[in-house]
Amino acid sequence: MKKRARAREAGIRLGGLPPGPGNAITDVIGVQVGHTTLIQGSDVRTGVTAICPHPGNVYAERLIAAVHTINGFGKPMGFEQVRELGLLETPVLLTNTLSVGLAADALVRWVLERNPEARSVNPVVGECNDGYLNDIRGLDVSPEHVFQALENASAGPVVEGNAGAGTGMSCFGFKGGVGTASRRISEGDGGYTVGLLVVANFGQREELRVAGVPVGQRLKRWPAEEGEAGSVMVVLATDAPLTARQVGRIARRAGLGLARVGSLAGHSSGDFVIAFSTAQRLPRSETGCTRCLTCVNEDQSTIALLFQATVEATEEAVLNALFAAQTMRGYAGHIRDALPIEAVVQWVGQAQAASG
Repeated sequence: MKKRARAREAGIRLGGLPPGPGNAITDVIGVQVGHTTLIQGSDVRTGVTAICPHPGNVYAERLIAAVHTINGFGKPMGFEQVRELGLLETPVLLTNTLSVGLAADALVRWVLERNPEARSVNPVVGECNDGYLNDIRGLDVSPEHVFQALENASAGPVVEGNAGAGTGMSCFGFKGGVGTASRRISEGDGGYTVGLLVVANFGQREELRVAGVPVGQRLKRWPAEEGEAGSVMVVLATDAPLTARQVGRIARRAGLGLARVGSLAGHSSGDFVIAFSTAQRLPRSETGCTRCLTCVNEDQSTIALLFQATVEATEEAVLNALFAAQTMRGYAGHIRDALPIEAVVQWVGQAQAASG
């Protein structure tokens, strides 16, 4: 299939901060992303996405992290320990709702194999429900698919749309899936990057907004099958040195980016953010009674710019998921059409021209 343009490539401009060189979560140095995409027969449309926070052993060298629940109608795993300790000790996995337990078990086995001394592991797994396009009850994700996503994780461009955990997802009544974006700020020692990856599986068609333009009001007349509240997973990475409290503050701003595209965090929408800073690794081997860490000064402008970067990157990552995704037929003959990019870009341009 022909690759579709990302939002920025199609002419949509969002926010005031510049993106990183790849406009992706992997612009945060060290972050790697891997997918396993399962498209089999007429009913299997699912997969696994792995986000590795750094290329080393994350269990041995943990990262400062936080999780934020926008709406808790979901089945993630490992969040409570991250809330309590402010630490991430495994890669982050994303998959479908009914495969969370299997993915967590596979991730534990993967970590144990690399850490013979480990006696406790906190696997972090997020999920969205792809049951409209995927026969989710078929439980087609296997441990080998998890291992493949982890082993295939790499830096550089991230495949978006119908890939990995996003394979069978829907967004605003169109085909959704994986999207990513980043922002650079010039504050700090050489500047900092915020990168995000989303699995977009939420929203009613009439709610969609692109660059502030309510295109969903026009799109609701487009032929469509039934929509749903759905869910969204946001994985946020930054190289800014932060405390767990500061990472949590930044994570909470992702909800504002989701609102910009029209998310209402509906009753049955599971909306979660997993965020981490790559600036400082915390070795388990340390034996001292104290630990010295660096964090940004909240009395300066850096923290506000990180907030802005998060909002802008979240908005663009969702749009990239929609722009990249391609029409898919799946379980029980259900169809999700691709977003009509040309029409959307035209409407946004007309609205912006009219507003001066």
